Amino acid sequence: MVFERMNRVVIHYHEIALKRGNRSSFVTQLADNINGILRGTGIRRVRAAPGRLIVHLKPQADWPEISRRLHWVFGIANYALAFRSRRNIDDITATALEAVDGRRCASFAIRTRRADKGFPMQSPEISTIVGRAVQDRLQTRVDLDNPELTVNIEVLPREAFVSLERLPGPGGLPVGSSGLAVSLLSGGIDSPVAAYRMMGRGCRLEFVHFHGAPYQDRTSRDKVTELTRLLTRHQLHSRLHLVAFGEVQRQIVTAVRRPFRVVLYRRMMVRIAETIAAKIGAGALVTGESLGQVASQTLANLTVVEHAATLPLLRPLIGMDKNEITAQAERIGTYEISIQPDQDCCQLFVPRHPTTRMTVDEALEAEATLDIPGMIEHALSETVQMEFEFPETSSIKSGPLLTSPVVGTATGEEL
Repeated sequence: MVFERMNRVVIHYHEIALKRGNRSSFVTQLADNINGILRGTGIRRVRAAPGRLIVHLKPQADWPEISRRLHWVFGIANYALAFRSRRNIDDITATALEAVDGRRCASFAIRTRRADKGFPMQSPEISTIVGRAVQDRLQTRVDLDNPELTVNIEVLPREAFVSLERLPGPGGLPVGSSGLAVSLLSGGIDSPVAAYRMMGRGCRLEFVHFHGAPYQDRTSRDKVTELTRLLTRHQLHSRLHLVAFGEVQRQIVTAVRRPFRVVLYRRMMVRIAETIAAKIGAGALVTGESLGQVASQTLANLTVVEHAATLPLLRPLIGMDKNEITAQAERIGTYEISIQPDQDCCQLFVPRHPTTRMTVDEALEAEATLDIPGMIEHALSETVQMEFEFPETSSIKSGPLLTSPVVGTATGEEL
């Protein structure tokens, strides 16, 4: 009987509530994302209610797995497994007593929210009536400031809900609500965090990884495959473009002075990523650069790199230090993958003392002897695509660049 009534999950939005005129499109996107991520866990449907979403559960629903997955859905402020009640004070009180039955606590509080202002009783009155009944049942004190147990009551136009534990979501905007971007994913600590943060701003991402083949092994590709698989749980579908960059680097090495090589590598990465972005209809590039973190990320060098771009170049980590980035990597689960040793293409043909203050004129002069269109074409001809889904499947497709967008664009490359 308890589970038959405790068969809803009440989900509250984060920033969506502030969107007003176009809120419905954000709510629809969030509902679609929730439906997708909860596939196979035993849900009936997801429906919109005033200011929230309601997930209907089947009797065999796997609540622990549902809860685990909802924690990955951007746009969710919090969620709770809830008891459904009729919209009258007697039923709401009885449902609250059923919810707390058998619990022990040193203190409690009742929190009531009325989404339906036409309900004949105001929130404080509901809390008072239900609170007296709960206090009689639990024989414990009321603490409105720091309760050990909180009973949440929500009154909607057609029903009411009672829940005991609200779990936090990641917040932000639902993936897909802000368009498609391409993210450069290096396998280091920074770029997966940059990707995560842009997904939290509603971007769907397609990922690009530059590796040192044929001059390096595949360890960086293996790492990035695992990172993409992990990040896909936030956006359900991902595509990873694995670009063989070693030959491009070799041509730069033969024609360019040592101190300039790293910045020119980055400019070529931007051009190749933009070519991919144009084919899939992406509107921006994303990188994991942080101002001043390494020699190639000084303000002067970042300016030179950005000069090679025609699309917006988004840098969500630009003002974060390494400790902040590392802490977030640990929280989202990418850190342990990122610190695994690999052969990163950014370590290939890198001078001991790269320039920290390159100018655009110097970059253009250094590139004058390079066949840039030919280098881009060659790199793309050697590119392999992998597609990922959550729940997990993956496939490898090589040859011509796939043009139908799966998820979006990529994050940033680290040197």
